[in-house]
Amino acid sequence: MPTNKQRREAERRHLERQLQNRRLREARRRKQTLIISIAMTIVLIAGIVVTVVALSSGSAKKPKKPAAGKKSPSATQSVTPSPTSTFAAKQTTGPCGYQTADASANPSLKDVGLPPDPKPTPTNDVVATFTTNRGVIEATLDGKDAPCNVQALAYLIDKKFYDNTPCPRVDDSSIFFVQCGSGGTDTAGGPTFTSPDENTAKADYSPGAIAMANTGAPHSGSSQFFFITKDSNSGLGKSYSLVGHVTKGLSILQQVSSGGNDGSSSAGGGAPKLALTFKTVRVTKVVGGAKDPGLGAKPTLGPVSQ
Repeated sequence: MPTNKQRREAERRHLERQLQNRRLREARRRKQTLIISIAMTIVLIAGIVVTVVALSSGSAKKPKKPAAGKKSPSATQSVTPSPTSTFAAKQTTGPCGYQTADASANPSLKDVGLPPDPKPTPTNDVVATFTTNRGVIEATLDGKDAPCNVQALAYLIDKKFYDNTPCPRVDDSSIFFVQCGSGGTDTAGGPTFTSPDENTAKADYSPGAIAMANTGAPHSGSSQFFFITKDSNSGLGKSYSLVGHVTKGLSILQQVSSGGNDGSSSAGGGAPKLALTFKTVRVTKVVGGAKDPGLGAKPTLGPVSQ
């Protein structure tokens, strides 16, 4: 029969075996947990890689967006396109070929009819007087080099299109100007016609020059124009019809331009901090011909030439 000492020794060895087995089981459990964790991590990483590759591939297959135009300032006017419009433009049959504009696509346009379009186009110089809230500005419009635009401007003046209207935009950075003539408080307005481009190749945007604003497309000028207040030849491309020069009141325009703006225009500049409003605009003199080249019979219309 085993002695007490032998029984205690047997119990001690049995307990050690149990502890050893427990340690082995715990070690195996930790090892299995580690293996499972590593496997899950690998699966997760693989999933992320696949997702990133898939997204990258999807992006590469998307059509490229057209390159955005330069964000440098430009003397443009706003437009409100209508993708569902079925408007069919027509044009006058005279030398200027004024084109009708779609008022349903831009509710800011005002229908004042069409300028006359006689043959030949009058080439008289026109003196215009702008009576403003800051004083009188006078300008000579060049009927020889920009006859169609001058004829259209004289027509709009006769219709009192510019009376009681603000100049909605100025800039005084890389180009320097006061933009007027929309007929409203922003640059979206104008009449329901557009004028052809003229006198651009030799355009000189020096202080006092007056040029027609446009949308960036050919034949898109209308009523809006800008007074150049400082030399802007390095900032402006020859894309704007030069129509005349300021002969009095340039200092008024320079004060408004340099007075700052609210930065609201994506094309550069914005609404002036020093407001300039036309009270009246009148043709006060016509040089070398008829009393007013902006008046005449209603022009006949034909389809736009393609």
